[in-house]
Amino acid sequence: MTTYHSLEIDGLQVFYRKAGNPNNPVILLLHGFPSAGHMFRELMPVLENEYYLIAPDYPGFGNSSSPGRDNFQYTFEQITNIMEAFISQLGITKYALYVFDYGAPIGFRLAMRRPENVTAIISQNGNVYCEGLGEKWAAREEYWRNPTQEKRDSYRIAFDPDTIKGQYIDGTKENQVSPDGYTLDIAYMSRPGNDEKQLDLIFDYQTNVKMYPEFQKYLQDYQPPLLAAWGKNDISFIPEGAEAFKRDLPEAAIHLFDTGHFALETHAKEIGELMLSFLKKIGN
Repeated sequence: MTTYHSLEIDGLQVFYRKAGNPNNPVILLLHGFPSAGHMFRELMPVLENEYYLIAPDYPGFGNSSSPGRDNFQYTFEQITNIMEAFISQLGITKYALYVFDYGAPIGFRLAMRRPENVTAIISQNGNVYCEGLGEKWAAREEYWRNPTQEKRDSYRIAFDPDTIKGQYIDGTKENQVSPDGYTLDIAYMSRPGNDEKQLDLIFDYQTNVKMYPEFQKYLQDYQPPLLAAWGKNDISFIPEGAEAFKRDLPEAAIHLFDTGHFALETHAKEIGELMLSFLKKIGN
C-alpha cells in the first residue's frame, strides 16, 4: 500500500509517497507541472509488488514546503539540489528514474551528477530533444530572448483553471479523465504567491533546453536502458521527442499511446505493465 511521509531538507519539508518493499529495486517517480506526486496514484499499485516506489513533491509543489522567493531560488538546478539531498538522506544508491514533464530536466541532471546510480530511465512525455518541443515553445523562446514584464505576465494563463484542465483532457477521448487530478492541481496552483514562483520556473526552463546537448551526451556515453511511454497527442512534448531517443540509444523502447500529456490519467495500468515487462527484460 502507499504511505505518506516527509523529510527535512535544508529547512524544507519534502513530502513523498512510497509503496512496496524497500528490499526491492527502487523506482524514483518525478512529477511534472502543474502537478505533484499524486499523479502516480494509479501507477504505484501496478508496480508495488515488484518495486520500491518513491514519489516526492518538489518545493513549491503539492504538499512540500513552498518557501518565499526571498528564501528559495525557484530554478531547476536548485530543485535538483533538493532532490539530490532527498535521495541521499533516504540512503538510495541505485534507482530507475521515471521522468515526466518537469521531471525530465530534474531527473537528467540527477543522472548526469551520479550516472552510476541510475539503472534505467522511463520517460513519459519527458523531453530532452528540440524535436520534441511543440509549437507553443516558439513563443517561449521569444520570451526568453526578450523577457519583458508584459510577456512574463502573459504566462499567468498557465495557472488558469481552464488551462490546467486542458492539459489533462486535451488529446484524450471524451469522459476518460477523472476530474480529481486537475481539480487538485488547480487548488495547488491557486495558493497565494505561487504564481510568481511558477513564473520563475517558466523563465528558467530555458536552462533545460540549453542543456539538451549535455543530456544527450549523457545518453550517448552511458547508454542507460530507456523506455519512452508517450502520450502521442501531447501538444507540449510531441512524439518526435520520444522517437529522438533512438538517435542516442539505438536499443531504446518507444511506445506511443493514444492519449495526451498526462498519459497516466488514462493509461496507468498499460504503462505500468509495460514498465514491468521492460524492467524484467533488462534484469532490473
